Amino acid sequence: MLIYNHFTFSIRAAAGNRVQPSVTGWPIGSSFSRRNVMPTSVQDVILKPLNPQQREAVQHGREPLLIIAGAGTGKTATIVHRVAWLVAHGAAPQSIMLLTFTRRAAEEMVRRVDAILTRLGFAGKTTQAGHIWGGTFHAIALRLLRQYGQRIGLVPNFTVLDRSDAEDLMNVVRAELRFERTDKRFPKKGTCLDIYSRMVNTGESLASVLEKLFPWCRGWQDELEGLFTAYRKRKIDSATLDYDDLLLHWLKLLEQQDLCQTLSKRFSYILVDEYQDTNPIQSQILYGLSPHGDGVTVVGDDAQAIYSFRGATVKNILDFPKRYSKTRIVTLEQNYRSTMPILKAANAVMELARDRYTKNLWSEQQAGSLPRLVVCQDEYEQAEFLTRQILSHHEGGIELRRQAVLFRASHHSLSLEAELTRRGIPYHKYGGLKFLEAAHIKDVLAFLRLAENPRDLVAGIRVLCLLPGIGPVKAQRLLDRLIAFGHHDFAAWKAMTPARDAANIWPAFV
Repeated sequence: MLIYNHFTFSIRAAAGNRVQPSVTGWPIGSSFSRRNVMPTSVQDVILKPLNPQQREAVQHGREPLLIIAGAGTGKTATIVHRVAWLVAHGAAPQSIMLLTFTRRAAEEMVRRVDAILTRLGFAGKTTQAGHIWGGTFHAIALRLLRQYGQRIGLVPNFTVLDRSDAEDLMNVVRAELRFERTDKRFPKKGTCLDIYSRMVNTGESLASVLEKLFPWCRGWQDELEGLFTAYRKRKIDSATLDYDDLLLHWLKLLEQQDLCQTLSKRFSYILVDEYQDTNPIQSQILYGLSPHGDGVTVVGDDAQAIYSFRGATVKNILDFPKRYSKTRIVTLEQNYRSTMPILKAANAVMELARDRYTKNLWSEQQAGSLPRLVVCQDEYEQAEFLTRQILSHHEGGIELRRQAVLFRASHHSLSLEAELTRRGIPYHKYGGLKFLEAAHIKDVLAFLRLAENPRDLVAGIRVLCLLPGIGPVKAQRLLDRLIAFGHHDFAAWKAMTPARDAANIWPAFV
């Protein structure tokens, strides 16, 4: 069963909405006809392809605008046409900031804006479309910090750590503090970085983050405090920033009153895509750039907020009209992707949400099979059911590569992957590790391989590294010693002297 949370537009004009003149003198936000001075080509190219609600959003003026739009309702087209509308009516491309969830999304939108302006034939506008400040929050932050970072104490040649680099630096500091030598296993470098990032992006305390999301790490709170302090100092000493720092320092720029005014004047229009997946610090940045919401457009869907585990909060989109009292809300409800049976099911599910924007999705595609709700006793029964369905569809002529199974989280697929593997059915997994690639599964397989072949060097090293006090180097030495003496069975393993920390469990281990 596949249910999309899609949406369209019903317009609610907030009190006090006023039509405001654009740079060219054409009133942005009003409806134009041939009696207005708008060129027919603008009407045909920008507005004609859109439905009434999309046109309402595209033509909106400078007061804050909230577009509630789900997948399949033409969200991207609405954003693209709004940007093209603004440029066509005199807004300087370099005064438009377009914040997207991915770099690819920004590049695609700017490319489509460029194509529209090319069709309109606006002299010079097509090349200028590339001057739009389009990108992710982190990418835009980096551009601004390169220009203004010295104002807040950054050196001009600072470097940026990607996720892998940040984990490695966290691990260096972790090793310097000797936390890897504790009796109980200290949280891994990736977990430490996750905890730190959550604190930065949400503004929550370490105690709160540990209590809610990492309860197994609560016993390490004091050590983690020390680790994060040392991590921050090491970044300062090495003139490096991680991704979270990019947002923190952007916010620091906005705390400089004169610089905040400069940036507010520089960007007349700010558009934010996927606003339901922004975090508190990103919301603060938007507010800092435009405290009254002038020129701000946010687009998103409260029913599609899925990144809370990264610190995103749906409250940003739910509370947007409270923060900006003059907000106009436009809701896209005409769906172009799904059939009515699917949309009816989606509408019924969304009505159960307590805090939400009211929307009633509809489509001109009336026909279509009904969604099925199948209740299984457990995940193993579910895996068996899905496998039978896949094989049945395949026997009916539907190729395996034309079948897909969607999961809410990557680890939910493990039982199905095990069943597919057992039956020899090939599959492709997108996102996360495949069943046989998971660390604990590879550990078990290493034991089995070693039992079958005690000379398996790779399996031996992996198994030995599971023991306390044994790392890759020591494991390699132990195995080299066995091989050097020509011992290739488990009798030699039993006679071997392991690391002191592993001595008590060694007899049971072998």
